[in-house]
Amino acid sequence: MIKAVIFDLDGTLLNRDASVISFVSNQYDRYRDVFGHIPKQQYMSKFIEYDCRGYVWKDKVYQQLVKEYQIQLPWETLLQDYMENFKRHCVPFPHLESMLDTLKNRSLKLGIISNGREPFQSKNISALGIGHFFDAILISESEGIRKPDPLIFQRALERLNVQAFESMYVGDHPMNDVKAARSVGMLSVWKKDNQWEDVNADYCIDELSELPGIVEELTFGKTNNY
Repeated sequence: MIKAVIFDLDGTLLNRDASVISFVSNQYDRYRDVFGHIPKQQYMSKFIEYDCRGYVWKDKVYQQLVKEYQIQLPWETLLQDYMENFKRHCVPFPHLESMLDTLKNRSLKLGIISNGREPFQSKNISALGIGHFFDAILISESEGIRKPDPLIFQRALERLNVQAFESMYVGDHPMNDVKAARSVGMLSVWKKDNQWEDVNADYCIDELSELPGIVEELTFGKTNNY
């Protein structure tokens, strides 16, 4: 029986790609007086390229952009703007709140493990309006360890007071989420991402709305793989 479901944040609960597009478009418009010599779509494409889907921190991204386009504004100013305003552009994946509400109503413990910085990630969770659903939230910078280190998964299990075999981890990254969770004995659910193929997960989902059905099947002892 599953007693706990733990989630990744970016790419799983938060539609980070859509959120980044929304933020960068808005930032360009607000700083048009210094970005005006750069075509908007070109600036947005370069930001997304340098960002590498969040795996490059924005200090490096803005340093590259300022140098390449000779932007007459300190990169620190742009970074601070990102830190303060990204939360206003957080886009949830469809069915996020209803899925969490369904799981919570089944008396499941819920958690988040996210690679990222504080308080940035906590502000994004608050912006999504979902913080109250979770019994444990682990942000890598605060924990001093990052996925795929098994210790951060074990720490989450301890805080939720559940065993690995009683728990499920949901994420979009094949190594940091799926393989790492399986390595500590958790069931893994891959939230499909077109960037990856043939991910070896216990279950795969296209939409968050599919997750309660998987939990239901496991609760009643069925072994159907989705």
